[in-house]
Amino acid sequence: MSHTMPISITYHQTKLVVPTIIAPRETKYLSEIDDQGSTRFHSHILIFYKYNSSMKGKDPAKIIKNGLSKTLVFYYPLAGRLIEGPNRKLMVNCNSEGIMFIEADANVVLDKLGDSIKPPCPHLDILLHNVPGSDGIIGCPLMLAQVTRFSCGGFAIGFRVNHTMMDAYGFKMFLNALSELIQGAYVPSILPVWQRDLLSATSSPSITCTHHEYDGKIESKIAWESIEYKLKEKYFFFGNTEMEAIKNQVSPNCKSTKFELLVAFLWKCRTIALDLHPGEIVRLTFFVSIRGKSLKFELPSGYYGNAFITPAAVSKAGLLCSNSLTYAVELVKKLKDHMNEEYIKSVTNLMVIKGRPELSKSWNFIVSDNRSVGFDEFDFGWGKPIFGGVSEAISYISIGIPVNNEKGEKGILVAISLPPLAMEKFQKIVYKMTFKNVEGANIISKM
Repeated sequence: MSHTMPISITYHQTKLVVPTIIAPRETKYLSEIDDQGSTRFHSHILIFYKYNSSMKGKDPAKIIKNGLSKTLVFYYPLAGRLIEGPNRKLMVNCNSEGIMFIEADANVVLDKLGDSIKPPCPHLDILLHNVPGSDGIIGCPLMLAQVTRFSCGGFAIGFRVNHTMMDAYGFKMFLNALSELIQGAYVPSILPVWQRDLLSATSSPSITCTHHEYDGKIESKIAWESIEYKLKEKYFFFGNTEMEAIKNQVSPNCKSTKFELLVAFLWKCRTIALDLHPGEIVRLTFFVSIRGKSLKFELPSGYYGNAFITPAAVSKAGLLCSNSLTYAVELVKKLKDHMNEEYIKSVTNLMVIKGRPELSKSWNFIVSDNRSVGFDEFDFGWGKPIFGGVSEAISYISIGIPVNNEKGEKGILVAISLPPLAMEKFQKIVYKMTFKNVEGANIISKM
C-alpha cells in the first residue's frame, strides 16, 4: 500500500440540489426492513475517475450536479427529510429540500494516491466532507455528494447515503439512472418503485420464527460493549492461495460457496481470538438478499429500498473452536433455509412488536457480502472508474468487497474489528491456517 500523502483541498460553496421539476409533496412510510435499528447509519462510497481527453474542457462537478437534479425527478423521496412517528416508525417528508452537494479542488495528481484510494481510504474525511449539522438520520439531507477535481483532470465522487432509504443494490440503481440521464436518456431504463408496504408488518403482527440475530444475554451484550470502544480495525485479503488453504480444512463432502467458506473460517478464527468461555453462545449474522428469490411475493425490479434479512447461526464458543471447520461451514450453509415468506413476515412483525431493535451485540459476527454490488461500473462520460466501492467499514459490520492486491491478483478484502490483543491473536491464527508468515501478510491497518 502507498504511503499516505498530504492533500491540500479547497471547498467551494455547499449547495442543495433539488429535482429539476416540481415533485409530489407527500409523506411516504419506510418498510420495517428499512427502519430497523441497525440500518440507521450512513454508507460512504468513493468512486475515482482518470482524466479523459475526450472530455477536455468539461467540468465533472457541473455535469454530475445537473445529472443529480434530473435523477431526483424519479427518486424524489431522496430529496426529502425523515421524520419519526410513534413506535420509532420512520417516514419521508417529500418536501424537495434537496440533497447536499459539495464541489472541491485538490492539489494532487490522482496517480500519486496509488492504492490509498482503496479501503480503508485515509482521505475519506476530505473527499467526503462532513458539513456540520448534516449527518443526522432524522431531519437531515438523505444524501451528500462531493465531486473533487484533481490537478491532472481526474476526479473523485463521494457519496454519503442514509441507509434507511436504500441498500447497496438500491443505490446501484440510483447510480445507473444518474449515468443514463447524464448520457442523454430522458428516463432511466429501470424506473424506481417505492412499494415499501411489500416489506411491512401484517395488520395483526406476530413473531412466528426464532430470530437469534436480535436476541442475546444482557451480560454478553455488556461484555462486548465494554470492549467496543477499544476496537482496532484491519483489512484482510483472501486470494486463490488463501481460499485453497481454507478449503483444504473442510471435508470433501461439504459443498459450499466461496463466501460461505470464508465467513465460516473468519467466524471460527474470531471466536478463538476472543478467548471466550466454552459455554458462551456466539452468533454469526449474515445479510441475505430477498431480491430475485422464488417467493410467493416478488419485489419489482425497480424496488430500491432495503431488501434483506439477517438470519443468525448460533453455537457454543467451545464447540465452534474445537470442531473442524466443516462444523462452522454447515452452520453457515443452513442460513439459506430462512429465505421464505414466513421468516420475512416474522422479521417485519418483530420490528413493530419489539420497537425496531438493532442486531444483537452479544458476541455477534455480522457480515455483509458486497462483492457483486459493482460501484466500479458507472460511466458519467469519462469511462469506467479506476476504483469504486464502500470506502470504510461500519465498526460492527464486516464487509467483503472485491479488490485486486498489489500483485494484481483478484480476491476478497474483509474488514475485521477486534480489541488490540484479540486482533493480534486473530492475525496469527488466520496466517497460521492459511500457511502465511504474519510479517509478510497482506494486511492493511485502518489509518
